Amino acid sequence: MPEKSFQVIEEVHLDHSLMAILPYQYGSKLYSKILKTEEEKLLPYRPVDVVKMGCIRYASSYEGRREATKELIHVTHKPPIVIDPVQSIYLFPTVSPKHKHCIWLSHTHVLDYEKSSPSATKVIFSNQQTLEVPISYQSFDKQMLRTSLLRTRVEQRMTGNNRSRNFLQENMHLAIEAMEKSGIYEVFLHDPFIQSRLSSKRPNKK
Repeated sequence: MPEKSFQVIEEVHLDHSLMAILPYQYGSKLYSKILKTEEEKLLPYRPVDVVKMGCIRYASSYEGRREATKELIHVTHKPPIVIDPVQSIYLFPTVSPKHKHCIWLSHTHVLDYEKSSPSATKVIFSNQQTLEVPISYQSFDKQMLRTSLLRTRVEQRMTGNNRSRNFLQENMHLAIEAMEKSGIYEVFLHDPFIQSRLSSKRPNKK
C-alpha cells in the first residue's frame, strides 16, 4: 500500500482546529505532522520547535509558557502549556519534549481515551478521528488532569482580569462625565487614553 502523501508547508499557524503534533520521519529529517479537524499537513520542523514557534506567534515564548505552568500548577516534568487561551489551545506532551518521539496533543479536542495496551492509549478526537499514542493510560490520564488544572487556573485569571478591566472602563466613563460637568476635563485632554475615551464616547462633541 503506498504511503500517504501530505502537503509540506513552512508557515506555522496553530489555531483552535489543532488536534495533535506528531513526529514524522521525512527522509533523513524529522518533520512534524499537524493534525487538524479538517486537514493534515507536514511542517519541516521538529514538534517541539513547532510548539515554540506557536508560542511566539501569540506574543509569548516557550520558556515563558513553561514558567507560567510551573507558577500556576507547580509542574516541571512534561509540563502542559497554553499556546493561546483565547482560542483554548492547551497542549501537553506524551513524553519529555526533548525526546524525538514526543507527541503533543490538544486538550480541547480529546473527546475520550481508553487503554489499548499496557503501554499505549487510544485517543478519540472531537471529529471522531482516532490515534494510538505510545503512552500508558495512567500517564495519559495524569497529563489530561494536569492540563485541565492549568486550563482552569488560566481561565480564572482571565475572568478576573476582564472584571478588573470592565470596572476601570466603567469608572473612567463616570470620571469623564464628572469632569465635563465641572468644566475641568480640558486639563486632561493631553492624555492619549483620555482622548481615546472622549472620542469613542462623544465623537460629535464640540
